[in-house]
Parts: sequence; structure tokens; C-alpha cells
Amino acid sequence: MTSRLKHRLIAMTAIASLAGCVAGPPPEVATPAPQLPESFLYAPPKPTSTALDQLLPKDDSAFASLSETALESAPTLQEALARIDAARARARGAGAQRLPLVSGDASVTGTRINPNQFGDGAAQGGFIDTEQVQYGANIIASWDFDLFGQLKQQERAALARIDSASASAQAVRLALISEIATSVIDWRTLTAREAELRSDVAAAQQLANLAKTREDAGLSPGFDRVRAEAAASASRSRLAALKSDESRIIGRLIALTGQDGGSVLQTLSAGPPVANTSIAAPTALPSQLLTNRPDVLAATADLVATDADLAATARQRFPQLSISAALGLLAFNPAGIFDSDSLVGSAMGGLVAPLLDFGRIEAEIEGAAANKRAAFAAYRGTVFQALGEAETAYGLIEAADRQANLASQERNELQRAAKLADTRYRAGLADFLTVLEARRAADDSGARAALALGEARRARVLLWQALGGQQP
Repeated sequence: MTSRLKHRLIAMTAIASLAGCVAGPPPEVATPAPQLPESFLYAPPKPTSTALDQLLPKDDSAFASLSETALESAPTLQEALARIDAARARARGAGAQRLPLVSGDASVTGTRINPNQFGDGAAQGGFIDTEQVQYGANIIASWDFDLFGQLKQQERAALARIDSASASAQAVRLALISEIATSVIDWRTLTAREAELRSDVAAAQQLANLAKTREDAGLSPGFDRVRAEAAASASRSRLAALKSDESRIIGRLIALTGQDGGSVLQTLSAGPPVANTSIAAPTALPSQLLTNRPDVLAATADLVATDADLAATARQRFPQLSISAALGLLAFNPAGIFDSDSLVGSAMGGLVAPLLDFGRIEAEIEGAAANKRAAFAAYRGTVFQALGEAETAYGLIEAADRQANLASQERNELQRAAKLADTRYRAGLADFLTVLEARRAADDSGARAALALGEARRARVLLWQALGGQQP
């Protein structure tokens, strides 16, 4: 072994030894699994066989058409899908960093020098060529061995971010379907309320006509007719107020589907007047949220990515070994470019290690550790938000079903009371005030019952989304 080679080995060993003084494992960041309850507080006491997708208004043709359109062309979903493509491109780039890099070049270089730089007599001697043209071509290869896995950890982080982007896109899909389902339910509820209010207007107007007939016959004062007409006007006013709800639903669906208002209205009009009758809520476990909810899966992937980032950052304290080689041709005239003497080459191996960086790497490691702690906190927050949304949805179904039943009972009783009062009045057994009060109490009871039933259907869609959903 030559003396020069010995000196090189000694220098490389010293560098590696000094690098070992600053190397070490990444700091530990605790990420304990969140403690979830064994069951939901407001879940049905008895297990049901209801499939999760049955909570959606699948029997409504408008929902099927609008949701299909949204999944094909909704701007928010297209943005989410583009983010997946961007994450995949970054992952491919991170994987390519672990492979050798081969490049080539070709050049023609002209130079002119001042011969006096080689001595005062060089120019007069004529042995210095002041102008030269070089012709060259090279193939260059380089490779980072990634001895301690820094590039591997960077690739792992990039792959985890693909999972995060994919889960986020799935969350956008579920949100779109949920918004369209609730909008279609709102539209059907609005239609049912409108039908009930039109019935109220007709009944109030009939009562006003009866009061006018009796007034013309001198059997009742004109005050009875005025009060009956006022009741009819009140019902018309409530009916007119529904137009603002209609425009809001249409506007919401335009934003979700990317269609124009006329197309949305035509699609809604083609559907049934009422769809998706109330069904039992499916039974689920809180632990299922960790595998079903796309936002929880996205937060999990983000946590994995930050863990890989921390590992990659910590590996900056280790030496980096790389090699490079170049093989080319160099000639000073085009005819000699392929002569054997034109063949040139070089090879180099390098070992780089941090010796004294005044805390730069440690600062990056502390920042990466803080990012991992933040990702874990975000993960825990997402898990408990999912738990809260599921509990809320179960509770809403229970409360909305009870309210819908009571509202339907109230409507039936008040409508029956109004008919009995009208029959007694026509038979001369009750005065007009009794009929008017019974009619006024019955007004809007049908619309309230329709609204309560719509809220019960809405609550089931919220539960579908809270439990992680399934694309219909």
C-alpha cells in the first residue's frame, strides 16, 4: 500500500469517527393510541342489520343523477385528485434520488490566451498557440449510496403523503355525496311543506267563502269574513316564504355539481315527491372510525410522513458516501475526436460528514420533532372529532324520529279537530269563532310534520358520513 493511499484512508477514518460523535437516533415522540369507548352513547340498544348505504336516498333518481355528475366534474373533487397526482410525482422523485444519475454532454469550446502569461519571451518564441478550439463529449454517472437511509426515509414520507392525499380525496367524495343527499332531501321536504301549505290555503279560503255567504245572508257579521280572510293570507305568506329556501337549495346544488340552475331544477323535478323513508340506524363501534373515516386515515398518513421526515432529518448527522465517474472524448480538431488519444475519464469517491455546524442540524431535528408532535395532536383531534360527530348523528336520529312522530300525531289531531269544528258549525252546534280557532291551530301543522320528517332523513345522512360512508 502506497504512502499516499494510507494517508487518504486515515483521513477518511478520522472524518467518519468525528461524524459518529454527532450522530445518534432521532428523538422519541410518544404517539399513544387514543382511548375510545366500547360503544356509542346514543347508538340503538339492539343491533340492526341496516347497511350503511341504506341511509342515503338511493331510491331518488335526482340524488343518483346529481351525485354521479358531481363525482365526475365537481371542482373541489378535481382539485383533490390533482393533489394526489402531485403527491405521486413527489414520491417518484424521492424514489429516483436513491438511484444512480447518468447524464451526458457535448461541447465545443473556443479559447484565446495571452502568451505573455508564460513569460516575456513566450510570444516571440512562437511555441504558444494563442487560440484553441476543444471538441468534447462526456457521459457522467453519480450515485449516493444512502448508507444510513436518509433518502429511504424521504421516500417513505413521500409515499405516506400519497396515502394522505388519497384519503383526503375520499373525504371530499363523501362530503359531496352527503351535501347532495341532504340537498335532495331538503328539496323533497320543501315540496311536501308546499303541498301542506297549499292545502291550508284552500281550507282557509273555503272558510272565508262560507263566512261571506253567511254575511250576505245576514246570518253573521262581516268581522267573521275578515278574520277568515286574514287566516288565508297568513297561509299564503308562509307559502311564499318557501321560495327563498328553494333558491338556496338550487344554488347549493349548482356549486356542488357544476351544472346550471335549469339543469338542476329539471333533475329535481323528475324525482319522486318523497323518497327515503325513515329506517333504523346501523350499529357501529367507535373503533371502526379509525379504519372507516377518510379524515382519520389522512391524519394517520400525515403522522407517518412526519415520522419519516424526523428520521430523515436525524440522519443528516451521519456521513454521506457518494461516487461519481466521467468518461468522455476530448480533441482539438473534429477529425481526431474518435482517436484513441482523445479518450479521457475520471472517477471520484467522496465521504462527507458534519463536523461543526453550530447547531444547524439540531435545529432542523427539533423542528421535525415539533412537526411530528403537531401531527399527532391533529390526529387525536381528528379522531375525537369523528367520535363526536358520530355520537351527535346517533343522538339526532333518536331525537328527530321522536319529533317526527309527535309532529305527525299533532297534525292528525289538529286536522281532525278542524273537521269536527267545521261539521258542528254547519250543523249549528258551534259558532264561527270556534271553527276559526280550530282552523288556525291546524294551519302549518302539516308543514311542521313534513319538516320534522325531513330532519329525520337528514340525520341519517349525517350518520352515514360520520361513520365513514360508502360510495353508493
